[in-house]
Formats: sequence, structure tokens, C-alpha cells
Amino acid sequence: MIAQPVDHFADVFFEVTKKPSNPKVISTLSHFWSDVSRVLSVPHSEKEYQRTLTLFEKLIDIVGDNKTHPLSSLMETLCLLIESYETRHYPKPEVSGNDVLQFLMEQNALTPSDLPEIGNIDEVSEIINGQRELKARQIRELSERFQVSPDVFL
Repeated sequence: MIAQPVDHFADVFFEVTKKPSNPKVISTLSHFWSDVSRVLSVPHSEKEYQRTLTLFEKLIDIVGDNKTHPLSSLMETLCLLIESYETRHYPKPEVSGNDVLQFLMEQNALTPSDLPEIGNIDEVSEIINGQRELKARQIRELSERFQVSPDVFL
């Protein structure tokens, strides 16, 4: 555990920027960082990623969406670290808006005639078959209908 107050960590950290060659400042910062880095380091392995993810999930239970909670910025930082790891190690497959629409239709047992907001049956079929791209209006309508981000269709 950190032996000195967290405020002191910030003081030491900023002291390094003023006197980067001072061995005492570096030593003190190293002491703090060895503890802090267990929580705030970029995960480079699956084990480190899982540890970061576990901490993040526990913070969700504690902080929720309370942006004034003292740990909310830690939760936000952990989210960025997790996102960075996932982007590098779990790339999203390339899926077209047409594929997403087809998936949502299958999941909801819909046929082209069930989507009048997109157009007539022929237009919907052409979109599903990749012969026609979704237009902005159609994407907006679909995102509202299926309660998903418009981004999934882009």
C-alpha cells in the first residue's frame, strides 16, 4: 500500500518535471509508482488485461454512473486502458451495415415486408443482398427501431 498521502504523489510527480535529475525525487516517485502501476498500467498480457477488467467491473458496482464519485476518473482511465488492449488484441470483424441489418432481422424474425421504414420489399431485399447501401434516413430509422447506435450500420 502507498505509505504517504496520495496528494504527496501528485506533488512528487510534478517535482520530477521541475527537477528531472534529482535522485531523491526519482526514488520517491518510483516508490509510489510501484504501487500505482499495479492499477494504472497499460495491460500487455491477457493476465494484466483480466486484472484491469476485474478492477473496472468492481468500480462499476461502486461508482455506477456517478460522475462526482472520487473514483469515477479512475474508472474512466481504466476504461481507456481496457479499450486500448481490446483494440490491439481483439479487433472488430469487418461487418457491413447490410450484414447487421440481416442479423437483426434474423434475431427478430423479420422479413423484408416488416421494414416499411426502409422502403418497399424490393429495396429491402436489395439492401440485404448488398446490391444497395443504406441511406442516412434509413440508418436513423433502423437505429431507433432496434435501439442500437447508428454506427453499427456504417
